[in-house]
Amino acid sequence: MLPESVIAGPRPVIAVVGGKVKFLRKARDLGLGVVYIQHPDEYDSAHWPYVDQALLVDYADTERVLPVVRSLSRTFPFQMVISPWELGLLPAAKIDQALGLGGNSLDTVEMLLDKSRMRRHLNASGISPVAAEVGRTEQDLREFARANGLPIVVKPIDEAGSIGIFMVREESDITSVVERFHALGKQIDKKDLAGDLDRFLMEEYLDGPEISVETLSFDGRHVLVGVTDKVCVDSGFVETGHSQPSRHPGPLLREVEELVMKFLDAVGLRHGPAHTEIKLTSRGPVIIESHNRVGGDRIHELTEIAYGVDLDRYALGSRFGLIEPLQRSPRPVAGAAIRFFTPPPGRVTEVTGAEAIADDPALFDLVISVEPGDEVRPLTWSEDRVGHVIARGATADEAIANAERLLAAVRIHTEPIT
Repeated sequence: MLPESVIAGPRPVIAVVGGKVKFLRKARDLGLGVVYIQHPDEYDSAHWPYVDQALLVDYADTERVLPVVRSLSRTFPFQMVISPWELGLLPAAKIDQALGLGGNSLDTVEMLLDKSRMRRHLNASGISPVAAEVGRTEQDLREFARANGLPIVVKPIDEAGSIGIFMVREESDITSVVERFHALGKQIDKKDLAGDLDRFLMEEYLDGPEISVETLSFDGRHVLVGVTDKVCVDSGFVETGHSQPSRHPGPLLREVEELVMKFLDAVGLRHGPAHTEIKLTSRGPVIIESHNRVGGDRIHELTEIAYGVDLDRYALGSRFGLIEPLQRSPRPVAGAAIRFFTPPPGRVTEVTGAEAIADDPALFDLVISVEPGDEVRPLTWSEDRVGHVIARGATADEAIANAERLLAAVRIHTEPIT
């Protein structure tokens, strides 16, 4: 928690790096003043009611941003800096360190963003060891495959959203995987990337289903809030659905909790949310990666439905004493599930069925991000999905059944592009 002098003084002020209007609205609802650091083309009148001061810059360019932020903090002081999304985490940590605001250390944030560094740290600590090396070339990948066997996974060192993750099942896959990985840098908008895709992480393949663990940390004390079950496409990497609470057995989930608590201590996380991905392998739970933010894919909304916990509000207000820290893991109060629209690639000709489910009592949210004339791209990463349904239920099973029923009721018709 922040010092008593900050909490007892005038209205606390936070700096928010990136993020959407909803996050700013929650800050204002908690009584916080907001300095909003955002790209100029991402700021408009919808933000105005929730922002006291706006700094419109390319916040990824921290060498230029830091002197401006220091100057701003002298005339409009803020006591905490936070980012709710991946590309804002490192700038936020650098601002925090420069101003001495006492958030998560820059070292911790950099480690969580760098999958290779995180893996080396875990392997050295004996926590969830996984064979892994950094590579650049086809030869690097061949040597790793010879040393560790197949299959293996190739992925970016510092990206999210299932960008550029490939499975090498056979030796004949190696050349095409390296070519496809390096081609991504030209195919994906630079603003969606954390860095250049010139290196990749090679890891042994982990078998078993994937889950994620949603936690909150209060000055180094970690609380497991919820466990999310995942559904992926056949490749095993692009997620097509999530649900809470987890349907895995209690003893296994307790083993997962013990591993995640040990992991969060090992990387030095002290404040706020974390989203940690786990494979439930034949040798036990194994850490895949983690992020010091809430999970994407609307997982924070599933958590609020299933557990009654708004992760954003805790991230924003707990250090100021505006919301009481959790003392223990909450019990589930309902089931929640999300399923994504992944129609065949092509040109959208028609969208049907949305009106028929609009008043369904199980429906929490419906988003369709395409209309006739738009293109549906082949499913290679999360941004290729074209919408979702979120459904409620008394249990996870009921919520999943509702989500799949509602998803099937909506048809996004496509035709091949010639």
